[in-house]
Amino acid sequence: MTRPFNPVFANRPKSIFPTMSALAAEHGAINLGQGFPDEDGPQEMLDLAAEALRRGPNQYAPVEGVPALRAAVAADNKRFYGLEIDPQTETLVVSGATEGLAAAFLALLNPGDEAIVFSPFYECYAPQIEAAGARLVAVPLSPPGWRIDASALAAAITDRTKLIVVNTPHNPLGKVMSADELEIVAGVARANDLYVVCDEVYEHLVFDGRAHVPLMSLRGMRERTVRIGSAGKTFSVTGFRIGYLTGSTDMIMALMKAHQFIAYTSPAPLQEAVAAALGMGDEYYATFRAGMQAKRDRLAAGLAGAGFEVMPCEGTYFLTVDIRSVGRDDDVAFCREITEKARVAAVPLSAFYASGETAKPRHYARFCFCKKPDVLDEAAARLRAYFL
Repeated sequence: MTRPFNPVFANRPKSIFPTMSALAAEHGAINLGQGFPDEDGPQEMLDLAAEALRRGPNQYAPVEGVPALRAAVAADNKRFYGLEIDPQTETLVVSGATEGLAAAFLALLNPGDEAIVFSPFYECYAPQIEAAGARLVAVPLSPPGWRIDASALAAAITDRTKLIVVNTPHNPLGKVMSADELEIVAGVARANDLYVVCDEVYEHLVFDGRAHVPLMSLRGMRERTVRIGSAGKTFSVTGFRIGYLTGSTDMIMALMKAHQFIAYTSPAPLQEAVAAALGMGDEYYATFRAGMQAKRDRLAAGLAGAGFEVMPCEGTYFLTVDIRSVGRDDDVAFCREITEKARVAAVPLSAFYASGETAKPRHYARFCFCKKPDVLDEAAARLRAYFL
């Protein structure tokens, strides 16, 4: 065949995550690259999923999601953020947050529109936006604070701008957007009549007493914002592929019409289990957050002991290091080196930038700390033995 494939996907390299995971497996490396826990979520949720699977029916769930989960998502918004959400018209269950993002971009963008993202950004944003026929416009965040710059955002707005993507807590940076940064985005969205797609999958992993603030809760943002959550991240079951969206009735209807032609629906037994899990007491969330914060501190100390300058982490389960602290200045080469020789895998931060961004830094790498303590200790020991 000589006919070309779709260049949006065909001209891109393979995702950095399976690339580094395969290299880690080849060299027997500890995989701190791809962000998934090495322990499953709450046993009671797993038992409920198994029970629902045995009980059935194991047929199509409603395209919008099972009623119990949609009600639980609405209750979750009220419980944690004071948001009044109609479960029947303002929620949508999707097959993972990544599918939810695709539904949002396909539903909201037209060919020729522009979508603003803050770089670095989670890698799926770019191909999904481009597949909708829109143009990605990157507004860089500058280290070490990685703050949203109001003037840079304003300069990126054109008459073609349709939406802004906000990711907080932020992957890969581990940054939680401050109240004034959220207000910068909200002000620009209100002034220019823009949609905002909010990737908030790490909403329950915010550390050191900070609070997650949904952009949707700010003045004038209720009708123009879609909020994306993830059972995989909140309950450490990334293999469930259950995400949930919250937005205005009109936006959810538009996204549902895209979702029905992408995944159509998600496994009913898993939705039932997630619905029950969302109702767990405050103790679960507090223990989950404290446990992950302890792992953050454990790996941060281990990396520092191996000679790395470790950047602050306010949320998620990712730590960024400046590789110049160990005499390296090429993040791609560095990640391959430590995977093959120190047998610890990380991912280069430059993978989280658009291909045309010439000013992207090349001296940062991201490590994942949602692993068992002994795994983190062994990874730190291997890096210490290699660099010191």
